[in-house]
Amino acid sequence: MEKKEPIFRKLLVFSALPIFILLLFFIHHQQPLYSGLQTIGNRKIGVFVEKVDLNKLHLQLRKLVRGKDVAEFEATGFAYDVDNFTEVCVINKPIIYDEQSMTVYVPSEDENELTKMMVRPYPRREDPYAMEQVTPVQIIRGNYSSINPPACQITHNVPGLFYSFAGFAENPFHAFNEIIIPLFLTSRHFESKVQFVLTDFRGRWYWKYTQVLKELTLFENIGMDATKRVHCFPAGVVGLRYHENLAVNSDDAPLGYTMQDVRQFLWNTYNVKVKTKLNLKRPKVLLVSRRGSRIFLNEDEMVNMMEQELGFQVYRAMPNETKKLDKFAQIVNSCEIMVGAHGAGLTNALFLPTGATMIQIVPLGLNWASDHYFGEPAPGIGLKYIRYKVWRNETSLYEKYGPDHPIVSDAASIWAKGYMAVKEAYVDEQNFRINLDRFKETLLEALRLMGVSDS
Repeated sequence: MEKKEPIFRKLLVFSALPIFILLLFFIHHQQPLYSGLQTIGNRKIGVFVEKVDLNKLHLQLRKLVRGKDVAEFEATGFAYDVDNFTEVCVINKPIIYDEQSMTVYVPSEDENELTKMMVRPYPRREDPYAMEQVTPVQIIRGNYSSINPPACQITHNVPGLFYSFAGFAENPFHAFNEIIIPLFLTSRHFESKVQFVLTDFRGRWYWKYTQVLKELTLFENIGMDATKRVHCFPAGVVGLRYHENLAVNSDDAPLGYTMQDVRQFLWNTYNVKVKTKLNLKRPKVLLVSRRGSRIFLNEDEMVNMMEQELGFQVYRAMPNETKKLDKFAQIVNSCEIMVGAHGAGLTNALFLPTGATMIQIVPLGLNWASDHYFGEPAPGIGLKYIRYKVWRNETSLYEKYGPDHPIVSDAASIWAKGYMAVKEAYVDEQNFRINLDRFKETLLEALRLMGVSDS
């Protein structure tokens, strides 16, 4: 007589079945890196111990692909996008990066394919002078037997993001405009699980903004020392997304980011105790004090008028203070009004509280730059904006050259000579003696913009 299987054993089998099915699903969606591409001859490449969620990685990478490039990206795992400011390659394939030659090797299943391209990963393509300083990254796509990449020395289980510190990045405006904001746009949605690869390292830049980098990635940046290695990544992005000066286009940003998201990120990074209510009875003014050029020659008189006649609190920000952003950001956020001549120091307006006013002193000959770099972005940042255009008799150029010299009377003719002529005339040599009556009325206008009535 056949012995019947105990009922509890059957129950055990049926109860384990769902767990087994879930395990199979998990294994299917957590594929080992470089699956099927692990050998070149007798050499092993890119063999990872850890595993990566390839489906999630695919979706994260796709958020960086725009318009018509989506179809190519889905079909080939590679998308190349170029516009006026930047070029970005998004690669959803295992890649090998050789630091020594600055070459990214991309596998292809097409035995006949072999393509090479050079990408300069800095978002100022429209400026030849800036781009000359940016070292290009070579991208080679093809069958492994054709491209013959070097063997991996270090493997990573997160994508690599390649960008440069060169160009104009030493300048605070360009540091935020061309590195920090684009880095946020390109990497934030990876939830810090992304490996930054520096193609041009600048130590002073890195140490000044290291807090920002640590908020965007869990890992030390590659490219900070002279040791050159070969790295393997499950995917890669070469270049940074960019949306115009100090601006974010939420329709073209991963997860619909806005400029307010960028500001909140910066406030969190520097532990800013955000000011939620403006003090309009006795507003605090941050006066950006300069040395070298675009100096307020009557700065003491300006401060005295603001304090004695208007009852404002005035904080004079000296040039060295801006180097310690963790402290300076707190000071900026405590103010209702920022006053400064056109220059990189106005970039700190990113830390002003929402609804505050930025007053830009617009130098002679620099109307376009002042409007384009700070005036137009101000509303998107969440600020009121006033353009104080200096009169000819307020600039030192009037005293030096007289009213009829082309530098004073015909700025267009100077611009026609190129940027270096403009820089010498209007950026490097110009100072101001501000008309106190005009300036006082400008400050009162700022109060009206922020809701203080004339009565």
